[in-house]
Amino acid sequence: MKSLRITGVPEHFNLPWRRVIDKQPFLSEGVELIWIDESRGSGQMNQALRNDETDLALILTESFIQDFQKGNPSKMIGYHIKSPLIWGVHVGGKSSINQISDIQSPHFYISRPGSGSNLMALVLAERESWNAADLSFEVVSNLPGALEAYKKNADGIFLWEKFTTKPWVDSHELKRIGEVPSPWPCFSIIASDKALKEFDTWIFKLRDLVYQESQYLKANPSQTISEISEKYSLKKEDVTLWFSQTDWAVTKEVSSDDLIKAMKKMLDLGIISEIPYASEFLRVD
Repeated sequence: MKSLRITGVPEHFNLPWRRVIDKQPFLSEGVELIWIDESRGSGQMNQALRNDETDLALILTESFIQDFQKGNPSKMIGYHIKSPLIWGVHVGGKSSINQISDIQSPHFYISRPGSGSNLMALVLAERESWNAADLSFEVVSNLPGALEAYKKNADGIFLWEKFTTKPWVDSHELKRIGEVPSPWPCFSIIASDKALKEFDTWIFKLRDLVYQESQYLKANPSQTISEISEKYSLKKEDVTLWFSQTDWAVTKEVSSDDLIKAMKKMLDLGIISEIPYASEFLRVD
């Protein structure tokens, strides 16, 4: 029996994957699907692909393209979510900062260098006309790490998906002072080159099964909203709003024009140093 390892954040975005993996569709063919939760985000998942600690990962698009340029031996095999990610801009609940314009010295809590919380800080800085040289960063690993960091400095800025953090905003442990959407489709499906050689057709069959599951979930909003609310301990009204803003991918098509447009923006922001050819990192079949 072979094990095909899939890594993603333990968040509501990944429900289609969890549902398909629970069904274990390839056992009769000798392949077991293993889900791995990774709370530390995309930077850590890129590292897991490099270290052969996972075969597939659901990674923020900008984080993978940057890491591919740095030598990540993996390929994008399609989108997972085509809509932007809405990042909440947070400070500690006891901070005197109440709006983004109150921030004087931007100090960011990030999961790790190259993660979305790191790279989206550059998007926010451009929007707010902050000098990139004035930004400072502190690694806190994940959401629990940020909550711990706020006990020492309530004014740090933490960018994280706004519905994931909503329970802590409601409890006043975090204060959301704004939002910043990613200027590109947020999550991509990434497979290591090694896994593509070893598993080949199973990887693409799995991706397509997830697309079918995503289509089903999109077509049955009441069921999907209830399941996410229960599974991820989120309020139904919050999940309803999230669902209305989220577009799970349901086909393998990736627009080259849209991808180039996204990479031009990444280049402008300094996330990547040059625009790679899509053929270098994209393989949809």
